Amino acid sequence: MRRAKVVKLQRPILVGGLGLSFSLWFLQSWHDSVGQLGELSLLSLIAVGGGLWLLKYKRAKAGNDPLDSIPTSREIVEEAIAKSETVISFLAQEAENHPSLADLRAQAQDLYSQLDRENINVAVTGGKSVGKTTLIQTLQPHFPHSQFQETSPLLQEVNQDTQSLIDANQADFVLFLTNGDLTDSEYQALHQVKATSQRAMLVFNKQDQYLPEERASIFLSLQQRFPQTVATAASPLPIKVRKHGEDGSIQEWMEQPVPDTQQIIQQLGGIISNQGQQLVWATTQRQALLLQATAKEYLNGVRSDRATPVIEQYQWIAAAAAFANPLPALDLLATAAINGQMVVDLGHIYQQKFSLEQAKTVAGEMGSLMLKLGLVELSTKAIGTVLKTNAITYVAGGVVEGVSAAYLTRLAGLSLIAYFQEQEIAVNSGSTLNLDKLRQTIQNVFQENQKTAFIQTFVQQGVKRLLPETTDAKLITAENAAV
Repeated sequence: MRRAKVVKLQRPILVGGLGLSFSLWFLQSWHDSVGQLGELSLLSLIAVGGGLWLLKYKRAKAGNDPLDSIPTSREIVEEAIAKSETVISFLAQEAENHPSLADLRAQAQDLYSQLDRENINVAVTGGKSVGKTTLIQTLQPHFPHSQFQETSPLLQEVNQDTQSLIDANQADFVLFLTNGDLTDSEYQALHQVKATSQRAMLVFNKQDQYLPEERASIFLSLQQRFPQTVATAASPLPIKVRKHGEDGSIQEWMEQPVPDTQQIIQQLGGIISNQGQQLVWATTQRQALLLQATAKEYLNGVRSDRATPVIEQYQWIAAAAAFANPLPALDLLATAAINGQMVVDLGHIYQQKFSLEQAKTVAGEMGSLMLKLGLVELSTKAIGTVLKTNAITYVAGGVVEGVSAAYLTRLAGLSLIAYFQEQEIAVNSGSTLNLDKLRQTIQNVFQENQKTAFIQTFVQQGVKRLLPETTDAKLITAENAAV
């Protein structure tokens, strides 16, 4: 009788889930889901292999043709802005007093006005002393409708480098300067610029400081690593001029050569002239995606705050069900029944609509994944190890099963939250799951929640729930005795 008072089961599905009829039904669906998982695992493996090949192909293609990432129409950018507004609208519906709402809405409206911007913003970045300031002074007179902005030097402090890359990403075009062959740090920084689908040109500046053979070798190496490369000498070193007179006299003086920027002026001018509008659209699209991600982060925070108590409620219901059930074989069945209702409730919070039957399927799939990944065995073993240090609770029948059920339910709930947060906000159907992605999510969540300190705290909470008459003093005494 004592165990039955631990928690009240208020949902009909929960009561039914603890009954024999539901257990028999779930046992059959469990075997079916395990069989289906074997087939899906093979398909997932093929999909992943193909996806990796496709990713490499796209990256290679992007390196050869940087125009691929530029929006081809205004409508594409407006659609990106509209998606950000959709996420903002969800945030307004679910947290009408959120402090960032006004700012997010203002940013969305500003994006529409950016679509008609005529001036082109060019960021000039690179390491220290590569000639950024001089190059800007040389180029600016040739581009009256463009604004050149120098970033702080790269390859300095981490925070400074991060801000420099952010500033570069906000521009329409990036000139990345180097005064020699790329170092590994420079290459990584340039790769980060390109990773955001930013248009960029690699500028080999100060080429006059090298002998002709060295200059040609460096330029070839740069072009092989980054096809969009030009060579310049924005401020050539003075050269000594010697004049021999007819009378045998010799005159020497230092002469300043004209800046060698014809190549960069021609190529940059062609890009701005022919793709200026597309560059503006691309910048606006990146800003729209960033705005969408920011709004989604706020929305996920609001939903997570609502979802956490739901998970806690069901984890202790699962603990009570497993603790009260004398048959270990049925503990997992009872827990899965509870998880089915949790799927429905969490799906409602994240706008992923599940029917009860769909939720049962999801619970079965997650249970299958946990079994195949060995998480059930690992969790039970870890919890049992912690409980062995407590003489009172370890001998109490069902405690290991109860705390394990709570832990696995929590793991399932947190995995669902992480999975839902990665989905498109506007999607309102959660009836199908990407099992391969869900498997990876479960593994990640398990890694984050298997720390000894967390498990010890969780076990203590579970013991107090399952054995409320066991006082803190008794627990401390038992633990001291075990030591």
